[in-house]
Amino acid sequence: MPLSARIEAAVTAAIASAQGARAPQKLAHALNYAVTPGGARIRPTILMSVALACGDDRPALTDAAAAALELIHCASLVHDDMPCFDDADMRRGKPSVHRAYGEPLALLTGDSLIILAFEVLAKTALTDPTRAPHLLLTLARRTGMPGGICAGQGWESETQIDLSAYHQAKTGALFIAATQMGAIAAGQDPEPWEELGARIGEAFQVADDLRDALYDEETLGKPAGQDELLGRPNAVAQLGVQGATKRLKDILGGAIASIPSCPGEAALANMVRAQAERLTPVAPTRQNS
Repeated sequence: MPLSARIEAAVTAAIASAQGARAPQKLAHALNYAVTPGGARIRPTILMSVALACGDDRPALTDAAAAALELIHCASLVHDDMPCFDDADMRRGKPSVHRAYGEPLALLTGDSLIILAFEVLAKTALTDPTRAPHLLLTLARRTGMPGGICAGQGWESETQIDLSAYHQAKTGALFIAATQMGAIAAGQDPEPWEELGARIGEAFQVADDLRDALYDEETLGKPAGQDELLGRPNAVAQLGVQGATKRLKDILGGAIASIPSCPGEAALANMVRAQAERLTPVAPTRQNS
């Protein structure tokens, strides 16, 4: 089964489990709305690719880990779009959750997706008590404080920002979770996989900064120019477009070089190259003012 089909099946099953007959229907519908369409599903794709490179001897565990990671990512998007943060009207080419369902349900949707992610992993502990706790701990650390995506959002409220810590938490955390959780699901030591996740996360952040500066809202599927508008630290402001583009290429080269030795190393390198091509902005439609 293709990775995309595995990911969609796992995410769909997780959402269905939260949509019982007696559930509040608006919130149940909002959960599905928040995760579909799924965009590129980059994080669970990386997770599954690492697991496959390491043997993927327990595919059901890998599927659960991938679904949990994607649910956390989707929850973060719901919360990021709310008026208290980015106040974004669009996400993935359609109205953001708070625009479609209102702020109270958007808040509950993000919260419910976070809890559902940990429920999906907790269920695996009943059949795999050895690996599941490590998956839970890794996802928790990369979601909360002091170095997870919550910390990344928190840095935006500080008067002085540690740019490296900000990027590592806001964007890098879930990519590190992806590589490490993929290794854990396949029974491997997660530590050697941290650098790969960190490098991919850094590349994604730089690419996102470039797209935000160069593309229009229609191309992005969300508001453009937000970094400049909100005064957020970003690679384009720091390095310029050419400098940020060079930085992106350097990071991606280092990511491929950092892949730990494993049976599927060559296939994994190809996956990183494919993601690199997808990440690199091309044919910009809006020039940064």
